[in-house]
Amino acid sequence: MVLTWMKKSRMAAAIFVLLRLYIGVKWLSAGWGKLTGEGFSSAGFMANAVENPITDKATGLLVYPVYTGFLEHFALPNADLFNLIIPIGEFLVGLGLILGAFTTTAVLFGLLMNFMFLLAGSISTNPWMVLLGGIILIGGANAGKFGLDYYLLPYMKTRFQRIAGKSRNGGDNPFKPTAG
Repeated sequence: MVLTWMKKSRMAAAIFVLLRLYIGVKWLSAGWGKLTGEGFSSAGFMANAVENPITDKATGLLVYPVYTGFLEHFALPNADLFNLIIPIGEFLVGLGLILGAFTTTAVLFGLLMNFMFLLAGSISTNPWMVLLGGIILIGGANAGKFGLDYYLLPYMKTRFQRIAGKSRNGGDNPFKPTAG
């Protein structure tokens, strides 16, 4: 019953606007500050996460060894790439949430970034962002009802149905086996 209300109610959609705006402004300002600041570098944060990983207090073993390995062997050597991806990602997540454009995609990428920060040991506002982002994600399309999704989702659905219909009717379907 609550899920149905969250996914269909206009009142829920209005509440989602407030949540979207709050989280969106947080993401947008974080990304904008990094893009326009004196030079953002994620290398120090990642190096600290590798040097001081989250460990089990009883055994001293790494709690997230795969993530620590990812940081050490992929992210740190490619810090310049992450210095670009992180601020642009934060900015686009914020913009999507504020405008209500591709809301579920934006919040999903925001949650992904929140979890990456949490896995690295940064608590900050991430738990609140995960909680509120999860609520928005549960709302699905209704979370962007009072936003650009109101126009974008029906348009995209029509476009995809046309493409699928053309393929089903024997049109340009690259996956259809050819005779011979």
